[in-house]
Amino acid sequence: MVKSSFLTAAAVAIIHQVECFAPPSTSIQSAAFSTNTSFHAKKKEKSSGGGGGFGSSAPSKKKASRGKFGRSDLISALNDDDSKKKESKSFSRTFVKSEQEDMLNDLAAKSATTVIGKAVAKSPHYNTPEMDPFWQLLPSLISTKFPSASDKDLERVAGMVEFSIGAGKVEDGVVENPWRPHTELHAYMPNLGETQPFLDPDQLDLCKQLSENYDVISSEYEALLEERFDRKGNDRFQSVTSMNYEAGWKTMVLFYNGHRIKDFPYHLCPVTTKIMESVPIAGRIAGFNRQQPQSGIPLHSDGNNMWLTCQMGIKVPPTITNEAGEDVPSAHIRVGPETRHWEEGQCLLYDTTYEHETFNAHPTEERVVLHVDFFNTLKMTPLEIKVLQYIYDMREQFMKAEGVAKVGAQVL
Repeated sequence: MVKSSFLTAAAVAIIHQVECFAPPSTSIQSAAFSTNTSFHAKKKEKSSGGGGGFGSSAPSKKKASRGKFGRSDLISALNDDDSKKKESKSFSRTFVKSEQEDMLNDLAAKSATTVIGKAVAKSPHYNTPEMDPFWQLLPSLISTKFPSASDKDLERVAGMVEFSIGAGKVEDGVVENPWRPHTELHAYMPNLGETQPFLDPDQLDLCKQLSENYDVISSEYEALLEERFDRKGNDRFQSVTSMNYEAGWKTMVLFYNGHRIKDFPYHLCPVTTKIMESVPIAGRIAGFNRQQPQSGIPLHSDGNNMWLTCQMGIKVPPTITNEAGEDVPSAHIRVGPETRHWEEGQCLLYDTTYEHETFNAHPTEERVVLHVDFFNTLKMTPLEIKVLQYIYDMREQFMKAEGVAKVGAQVL
C-alpha cells in the first residue's frame, strides 16, 4: 500500500485529473498526450542532442509544499492556467485530506497487483521516502486511464518502467552491437525485436505523404521563412541544444515535446502540419532543420529505442568535386556503419539509438530537411503508444506541478 506521506501534493493534484475519481459534480479535464522528460538523472551530455527520457527517479529535494505552490497552485499548473480564476469552476467539491489519502491508498492497493504495479515494486526504493512519487503513483494512473488494458497488453510497457527506475536491463543483442551505445540509453522498451540503422521508408504512409506533397511543403517552408521572426522579434530558427548551436544546425520548431508551439503561424503550413500530426509525434523537436555550409552534427546517439526519425530533403545543396575529381553528394548522414545522402522530396527513415553524425560539405549552400521524431509504429502497438504518450504527459504535468521552472530543461 502507498504511504501517503511519501506522495507529494503534486501527486494528489494529478489524481484529481483522473476521471475515475471525479464525483458527479466535479469537472475534470482529460489529460492530453505526448511529452518527454529525462529517464535517468545521470544521462551523459553526449546524448543531450537527442533527448528522450524521463526525469530522475530520485526524489526532489524540495518539500511537498513547494513553497509558493499550494494545492490550488498545483491544480492550476496541471491545467496550465495562467491564473487561479478557473479554479473555482474546475472543482465544485473540495476533497479533504482523509478522502485524498483513502482514494490514493484504495487504488494503489488494487493496482499494485498489475504488471505495472509489480514493475514499480522492483525499485530498491519502493515505499520509501527515496522513491520518486511519480513512479509510485503510476500504476494507479494507468489502471484508471486504461481500465481494459490487460497485463499482457502492458508487458513491454512494464519493462520500460523497470528500466526507468533502474530495475531493468538492456537486452544482450543491444549490448553486443558496437554501433548502438547501450550505456547512453535512457529510455528503453524491451522485446521490440530486430532493428537496423536505416529502415525502408516505403513501410510508412508518413513518408509517402511527405514525398507526394513535397512541392506544397517546400512552398509552405518558404512562407514560414517570410515569417521567421515572432511578434517579439525572436528568430523562430533556434539551436535547441548546445551541440546543435556549435554544429551549425538550427531548427524552426513546429512541435516541441509533442505539443504545438504557442502563437506559431500554423496557417502558413497547413499541409505540413496535417501530415506531421498523422503520426504519434514523440517528445523531442519536429520541424525544419537547417545545416549551415561546412558544418555538421558530431557523432552521438539519442538513447530512446521507442522512437524513429524521418527526414525529408527540402533543400539539398548540389554535388561537389572531391580530390579525385569526381562529383559527389555534398551532404550526408551516417547512422551506424551506413552512410546515406538526402534527396529533395525523398525520405530517410532511421533509428537514432545507433551512433550517427551529419555533415554538409558544400562551401556556400545550406541543407534543409523536414525532421519528425515519432513513436515506433512499426514495432509498438497502438495501445502501447497511447500509454507511453499518457505517461510522458503525466510526467511533464507532474514536474510542472512540483514547481519545475522549465520542463523543457529536463527534456533535451
